[in-house]
Amino acid sequence: MARKKTTRSRIEPSFEGGRSKAPSRTIADERVAGKSAPSARRKKPASKARKSKARTSRGRISGALRGMIYWCCVLAIWGGIAIAGVVAFYGARMPSAATWSIPDRPPNVKIVSVSGKIMANRGATGGEALLLGDMSPYVPQAVIAIEDRRFYSHFGIDPIGLTRAMLSNLTAGRLVQGGSTLTQQLAKNLFLSPERTVERKVQEVLLSLWLEHRFSKDQILEMYLNRVYFGSGAYGVEAASRRYFHKPARDVSLAEAALLAGLLKAPSRLSPARDPKAAEDRAQVVLAAMREQGVVTDSEITTALTSPQVRAKSYWTGAENYVADLVMLQLPDLVGAITEDLVVDTTIDFNLQREAEKALRATLNESGAKFNVSQGALVSIDGTGAVRALIGGREYATSQFDRATDALRQPGSAFKPFVYTAALEQGRTPLSVRNDAPVRIGKWTPENYDGKYRGQVTLSEALAHSLNTVAAQLVMEVGPQTVVKTARRLGIEAPLQANASIALGTSEVSLIELTGAYAPFMNGGYKATPHVIRRVSTHDGKVLYENTYDNPPRVIDPAVAAMMNQMLVRVVEEGTGHNARLENWPAAGKTGTTQSYRDALFVGYTANLATGVWFGNDDGKPMKKVTGGGLPAQTWKQFMQAAHAGLAPVRLPLGGPVPPVAIDGPQSGDGDAMTDLVRDLAPVPVSRDATSATGQGFPTPPADVGVASAPNGNGKRTTLLDILMGN
Repeated sequence: MARKKTTRSRIEPSFEGGRSKAPSRTIADERVAGKSAPSARRKKPASKARKSKARTSRGRISGALRGMIYWCCVLAIWGGIAIAGVVAFYGARMPSAATWSIPDRPPNVKIVSVSGKIMANRGATGGEALLLGDMSPYVPQAVIAIEDRRFYSHFGIDPIGLTRAMLSNLTAGRLVQGGSTLTQQLAKNLFLSPERTVERKVQEVLLSLWLEHRFSKDQILEMYLNRVYFGSGAYGVEAASRRYFHKPARDVSLAEAALLAGLLKAPSRLSPARDPKAAEDRAQVVLAAMREQGVVTDSEITTALTSPQVRAKSYWTGAENYVADLVMLQLPDLVGAITEDLVVDTTIDFNLQREAEKALRATLNESGAKFNVSQGALVSIDGTGAVRALIGGREYATSQFDRATDALRQPGSAFKPFVYTAALEQGRTPLSVRNDAPVRIGKWTPENYDGKYRGQVTLSEALAHSLNTVAAQLVMEVGPQTVVKTARRLGIEAPLQANASIALGTSEVSLIELTGAYAPFMNGGYKATPHVIRRVSTHDGKVLYENTYDNPPRVIDPAVAAMMNQMLVRVVEEGTGHNARLENWPAAGKTGTTQSYRDALFVGYTANLATGVWFGNDDGKPMKKVTGGGLPAQTWKQFMQAAHAGLAPVRLPLGGPVPPVAIDGPQSGDGDAMTDLVRDLAPVPVSRDATSATGQGFPTPPADVGVASAPNGNGKRTTLLDILMGN
């Protein structure tokens, strides 16, 4: 049994009931304390207890922190291993880096005028690639400021920018910033699909590192700016600059560069063609970023902020785009598949193109609503068939259908010159006489426009006043098939029906064909095949195609051309085309109006240009009594007056080797004397080496071509026109 405790008795350890609950100390403890045998445990002071607790708390926190650091390191190691595994897995699925290469940029076709001015760019990008030094310096500065401010210091991946973007997105609770560098964006645009997957992101990183290793920073930036999408169908800074500002990228201002850089965040949504205010607001954000980074001064920012807001139409504008579309339609037949950047030199005179567009729009704006006219077209060519101006419609932005080349319309009386040409080739002359009276051809009874009949008239009078009965008689005399062949020879390629009504232009033709078929009259009898492409070459100057229209065949005798000129001049001077009369310049032409006023045309020419004008409605609805001698002739005059401003007048070929006048109807004057005089007129050859009055190098007859004359009693020369006109 245990001993009975006394006050001073020593407490012995007990092993029976477990460890004793009484405090015990070893000898060593006592020695350290400096005492032999304390009778009871002393209490610690309160301050020491608090210090002890604080040390314990700090120890616990320190331990927890050490634990956290430890586990973070463990997790980081395992995370790194996992990331490395993912990278290795997806990287192994990619082709060998040795086979990686920059894909070719989609080829661009630069279309220029005869003077070298860029009219349009066509292709998947909508613009040519530029060297970094050929761009406005504001463009790369603005893009770097808003998209990747550490572009020149990171290695393709920007950890700082990525961290900042992650924190911003977490704070906002949504995606407000992207962490991709310009190099990553280029890698995505060059090689990858837009899908958001882990695999694509890994590939983007690997490709970015490869780009940084393979190319310099300037090369990467240059590739990026030439390929990135700026909205509204424009890829690359050159295409975007021309799309929104109608100028090359080298001329872009600070405000315009800020707008372009701002589009990169959301090209379609921020496009000034869709939302000008949103584009402007984003541009101000870009300007602020540029000022923050010190790349522009406060005065430059102030000037940029006062720049007018950019407003762009939702589609490419300008009538030159009709020309560009025509070029792209014809190009594959000339050079085959387009696999590299090309330069297409056209025959278009850009100044004439602008004047033609101005004249056509002015007429439609002023008179369109009044006369129920919604559309028009204009084609102007020189003596070789080179198209100098082409307007396919009222506004390219609203309708890209080319009414000058693709629309087939009845020419009406504008087709009559081919009927008269066929008649002259069979021996008739401008003085041949026919009876203007009611005519019946089978079940068809043609009537004159005004419903009146004039009796005995010469062919010259009949054409001047566009008498339908005489034209119908001539068709039946020479045969409809002969008329078709004559029109084909002069340049009409559209299907033509060989019947009597062809005299009144019931077969449909295109405006460009009809205008081209008038050119043999102006150039002395040579075919003038309408063409808009002069040369196609590669970007480095290698010529792939050059046209061969400089030696055209003769399609009508110069005497026939001269007589046709005599009659068509009279149409303008005193006939249905009098509204087209020019100041100083001799002009000829013919009006055309179809049934119910659905189409109205005037096709006329000088020794310099042949121009056709059409007005009507796409749905074929009638206009309000618009004839070829009205709006078309007036528009023709406005354009041609501007086209010939400042040029010395050149006479049309009105003479040449004319066969004896075949008088087959009533006449006035001495027919035998006239026949002898005409027979004695000396022919004048047509020079194909002369240059056009426009100075563009296109051959046209010189001023004296076809002028045949004889002395009269006053010592002056009498021209064949004077004789036939009774002067």
